[in-house]
Amino acid sequence: MKKKMSELSEQERIKTLDTLYTAASGVRGRDGMKQFLKGLLTESERVMLGRRIIIARLLLQGADYREIAERLGAGHATIRMVEHWLSGQLPGYESAIQEAEKEFGKREFKKKYATSMLFRLKKRYPLHFLLFPEPK
Repeated sequence: MKKKMSELSEQERIKTLDTLYTAASGVRGRDGMKQFLKGLLTESERVMLGRRIIIARLLLQGADYREIAERLGAGHATIRMVEHWLSGQLPGYESAIQEAEKEFGKREFKKKYATSMLFRLKKRYPLHFLLFPEPK
């Protein structure tokens, strides 16, 4: 029979969350996490969590509520909740976003490297390009 959150004792709640955190901490790499979340959450839940992370990224970049709401179609209550989490309630949220930003930066670097011959030449021969700066 289904149990509501309010029906769980404090000890049951702590044990259940500890089990989740322990299982998640054992997952290694992006592909492992992808498989773990696919098995654990519905697609709708995964998308909802991803959107919260996008909202957090936008808030950290200085976007305002109106801009985020227009861009993502998110409600002000959701944006306010994410901002509340970022304001110190959940410090792990911000560190996770910072790690994600590093990963996105690596991907952008790889994309430039793969598509631009000039970029590859500059990487390989950086001193040569001091004499000839990139045209604007």
